[in-house]
Amino acid sequence: MYPKLISFDTPEFLRGILPDHITLYSYGLMIAIGILVSYWFISNRLKPFNVNKDQLSTVYIYSIVAGFIGGKLFFFFEDFSKYISNPKLFLNISGGGFVFYGSVLFVVPVLVIWLKRKKIPVRPFLDIIAFVGPIVQSFGRIGCFLAGCCHGKVCNNFLGVTFTNPDSLANPKNVALYPTQLFDIGINLIIIVVLLIIEKKKRFDGQLMLLYMMMYAVGRSINETFRGDEARGFVFNGFLSHSQLIAICIFSICVYFWFRWSNKKQELI
Repeated sequence: MYPKLISFDTPEFLRGILPDHITLYSYGLMIAIGILVSYWFISNRLKPFNVNKDQLSTVYIYSIVAGFIGGKLFFFFEDFSKYISNPKLFLNISGGGFVFYGSVLFVVPVLVIWLKRKKIPVRPFLDIIAFVGPIVQSFGRIGCFLAGCCHGKVCNNFLGVTFTNPDSLANPKNVALYPTQLFDIGINLIIIVVLLIIEKKKRFDGQLMLLYMMMYAVGRSINETFRGDEARGFVFNGFLSHSQLIAICIFSICVYFWFRWSNKKQELI
């Protein structure tokens, strides 16, 4: 596909400040678009919370930093022995990849702490934040598809997509693979539609966030069976991928909070 969209030499007067060559990567661009779209979506739902756009911008910055740190740390943990044997690899924070669940597990506590400090009802606000994940990830998976990462196993049917670009992260190239990036987009779009339908009919605060996390955990676990990038790691002698194990844990935690919150409507968290 198109991992690199534009590449050009930095003007002479900017060299020394910026790298000699600047490349616009499709993955980074799609993530940026996803963040902007989700910001617009959430900013139109702020009125009940007395939160202005400056405050929303602040919590977005906190969340982006937390998401970057969490996603990168979990990426390191997937092959921790590799980084322990060569600690210099830890310094290459701009390279490699990210783990979505790592970002989520870091972002949610940051959000909760910020909301509590601002005395904003946590669970109702989490319900509008529930849309951020599937929106950003849908755009992010477009970036993955263009970059060739997060691809599926070799595919022998009409669903297969072949990555031929030499810069593509797909491995192997020039072989039809399951487009698991597109499958993930489909999962997230279904989640967005369900959340929009349930939004006006929810039975308790926090339901949308829990529903999002549970639906994605199930969808991601199924999608993992088609994934072909072995580097993400497995547990229990290959029975589960790291993401499937995390999905099971998150689903179980969400079930616990579903029963707890549905029976205690006035509890903030």
